[in-house]
Order: sequence, then C-alpha cells, then structure tokens
Amino acid sequence: MKPQILLLFIFFITPPCNNLLVSSNSPVSAPEKPDNETVYRVTKQLCWGCIGESFEFLLGHNLVRAAKLEIPLVWDFQLEKYAKWWAGQRKADCKLMHSFPEYEFKLGENIYWGSGSTWRPRDAVRAWAEEEKYYTYATNSCESGQQCGHYTQIVWRSTRRIGCARVVCDSGDVFMTCNYDPVGNYVGERPY
Repeated sequence: MKPQILLLFIFFITPPCNNLLVSSNSPVSAPEKPDNETVYRVTKQLCWGCIGESFEFLLGHNLVRAAKLEIPLVWDFQLEKYAKWWAGQRKADCKLMHSFPEYEFKLGENIYWGSGSTWRPRDAVRAWAEEEKYYTYATNSCESGQQCGHYTQIVWRSTRRIGCARVVCDSGDVFMTCNYDPVGNYVGERPY
C-alpha cells in the first residue's frame, strides 16, 4: 500500500478521542454497562457516520478520477465546513441551488437532490459521473440539452481538494453538495 493511501486509510478509521479519557484521579473499577444516553453521546462524538460519508464521497470521486488517470483528491476540512454550512442552509427547503451566484464561483461545486432520505454519497457521485456519456473529449463539448459540468468538475486535472456534506432536509428528502479547489470547468479548456 502506498504511504499516502495508508495515511488516508488510517485517518479515516482512527476516531477522534475528545472527552473519552478517564481522569487519572479516578479509581479504576470494573466497567459499568453504559446506558443508552452514554452510547449515543459517545457514538455522536466518534461520528462514524460522518467519517463514513466523507470516505464515501472521497472514494467515489477518486474512482472516477482514476479511470482518467488523474491524481486522487484529498479531503479538505475547510471545504467540508463550507459544504456543511451550505447543506445547513438548504435543510429547510432542500432547494437545488448553488451557494454562489451564477458565474461567480470561487470554488467548484456540485449539488444533488434526492427524493426520500435513503440517498447516499455514492448515489450523488454516480449521478454526476454518469454525465460522462454526454461529454465528447475530441470536441470538448457536451451533447445538446444535457449536462456535463458535474462530471468534468470531478475529473478536472488541476483540482486537488474536496469537501462535501449530506443533509436530510425537513421534507425528508436529501441534499448533498461537494466543493472543489482549485475550481474547474474553465470555458475552452479540457478537463484532462
């Protein structure tokens, strides 16, 4: 296993240890069976679901990039923080809209909406990646009436970092967003 991949793997499987240490002044005794509230609190601190979703987003993107021999993306916590902020803004209405005004993108951004609460990061990445069938590399164009920008952002050669978020909206539907840096999709340039 390459060192970068091993480091990434260790990062995603090693949980944070905030507030889980026992005080050195406490007498050591047989562990008590934790109650449901304690289990919930510790699980929330570990945030296995968050780590799993992050890994699912990252792995999905990097598999698509690997097919075009592009350098894998790395997870960026600042981009994740931004994506979580935007997903939080959409929680009330689940409206499929970008966080930037049109044509004023400072970051690359893909957004996804799914009816019902079972949609996962792999579903969003798959939907974006499926746009490849509408993209023609030779002419660097997208089939008329179709979208290709989500796909081309995923495989954009100079993009290095990604951060994403998923939220179940008040309506019960799902909104997901991914942000990319550096931004891609420059008019007239090929993605790879």
